[in-house]
Amino acid sequence: MGSGEKNKKVAVAGVAYILLVACCVSGLPGLSLIGGSSDGGAVSSDGGDVSGSGGILSPLDKIDGLISSATKSTKTICAPTDYKETCERSLAGVHNIHDPKELIKVAFTTVVESINTAITKSELFKEEVEGKDPRISGALDTCKAVLQYSIDDLTRCFDKAEDFKLTKIEDYAKDLRVWLSGAITHQETCIDAFENTTGNTGESMKHLLKMAGELTSDGLAMITRFTGLLHTVKIPGLHHGLNHRLLEGEFPVGDLTADPASIKPDIVVAKDGSGQYKTINDALSAVPAKNNRTFVIFIKAGVYNEYVVVPRKMNKVVFLGEGPTKTRITGNKNYIDGVGTYQTATVAIEGDGFIARDIGFENSAGAEKHQAVALRVSADMTMFYNCHIDAYQDTLYTHAYRQYYRDCTITGTIDFIFGDAEAVFQNCKMVVRKPLENQACMVTAQGRKEYNEVGGIVLQNCSILPDPALEALSPPVKVYLGRPWKEFSRTVIMQSYIDGFIAPEGWAPWEGDYALDTLWYAEYENRGPGASTADRVNWKGYRKNISPELAQQFTPGAYLDGDEWIKPSGIPYESGMMKV
Repeated sequence: MGSGEKNKKVAVAGVAYILLVACCVSGLPGLSLIGGSSDGGAVSSDGGDVSGSGGILSPLDKIDGLISSATKSTKTICAPTDYKETCERSLAGVHNIHDPKELIKVAFTTVVESINTAITKSELFKEEVEGKDPRISGALDTCKAVLQYSIDDLTRCFDKAEDFKLTKIEDYAKDLRVWLSGAITHQETCIDAFENTTGNTGESMKHLLKMAGELTSDGLAMITRFTGLLHTVKIPGLHHGLNHRLLEGEFPVGDLTADPASIKPDIVVAKDGSGQYKTINDALSAVPAKNNRTFVIFIKAGVYNEYVVVPRKMNKVVFLGEGPTKTRITGNKNYIDGVGTYQTATVAIEGDGFIARDIGFENSAGAEKHQAVALRVSADMTMFYNCHIDAYQDTLYTHAYRQYYRDCTITGTIDFIFGDAEAVFQNCKMVVRKPLENQACMVTAQGRKEYNEVGGIVLQNCSILPDPALEALSPPVKVYLGRPWKEFSRTVIMQSYIDGFIAPEGWAPWEGDYALDTLWYAEYENRGPGASTADRVNWKGYRKNISPELAQQFTPGAYLDGDEWIKPSGIPYESGMMKV
């Protein structure tokens, strides 16, 4: 074997080691040694000879050397993480473990045990507060659910490592970033559930989740560095691009835009009894609990007064309606009546690969009931086409993972598109409604908590418009494009029409100067009387002008890898910049 061939094999083994060690959680060896820019971008190279000849170490040879030192310096390993002390403590005593999968197992076990402790404590806390404060009881119920989902996300990472294939290494890295971001979002959702509750239960849960959150964050930081490395170190045979194809073999291109009558459903729901079921929940009870094939539920015209949950692991369910004003699902759970925001959703999507077409989702509680979610999406690779999502405050909860919305109309008042998913909206209408007296309106409130999380709200070729009742108000209500719900809030509005009712400053603070330096807001090539950026805010985190290359990164082909899972569905989709 020649030296070049040997070096290549050693380097490939090294990359495999790095992925296996870093792919799950808890600041394990490998990625942090690579270096790279502080913003998680591409890793720089110092120009070594990649051929392996001439006596100069190639980047691939360097990887092997870095791995050798990875078990020798916890400080170096943990250098790029935000929670260095927690990272270093987590590595204590593991230096004698040389099998990467055993290292992952140790890490995985540590974090999962920490979260399970929090789940157990939540049950004990609930016994203590039962009958005393319903809001705390509801928050603990939310914690029990979302913390289990956080464990599920960590388990996905572990399973991905167990099924490791070098040829799909970049595919793995992308998924791991999404799922680790999801794990962080679920932990944060538990903490958020205690807002405006009495007593110290919320602080106790926050303390219980501190280590798990920090270790998950450290793992995500390492994966982010690893992703940067992949774009710099080119190794023959690596697969670049995803291959999820959630609908492969089920829907030929174009079927989901055809006349619903031409699509043969698995189940028909009709209020008049002309289908197999009269309610959507009854129809869902007939779907296999761990479904993994495309399962079409045709919902005939009618108003369905029910709360619908498509549960975790019930994947690839499709809701087809007869039009968003004809087939509507409605409820009225709300914060004022004692229900936590997460639990107010009329429809909650938790099964991956969900698609909705020609459906209306509504929370009819009204502005006076404050937080009242019409649709919560907590599932990966979901698509919504020609849907209406209607409420007032907190209408659409883009909670986590990858989401795509096309030709939809979303109405609301305050923070009415919020959450921490990778969510792209194309050709959608955001219609601002009349709020309560003395309220301002915000279209978005993005909730990225950690710098390395993948989440962001992207509006591309959308229209931001006033409802007639809002437009008629005198004096006019202040309306903003968004405000930062979490410290690293990220929102991009590009190629969109912005009507003149938007305040000239464009964006609103959350409270004081919170997140103004760390958020990431950008506008690009927008049009309309409200699109001028001349008088926009001057926050450090706001980008008045971004390059075409940077804007391109937020198109669904690049940001969501949509060519691999959106395009095969046949739903209208533009991969890159749109012609407007």
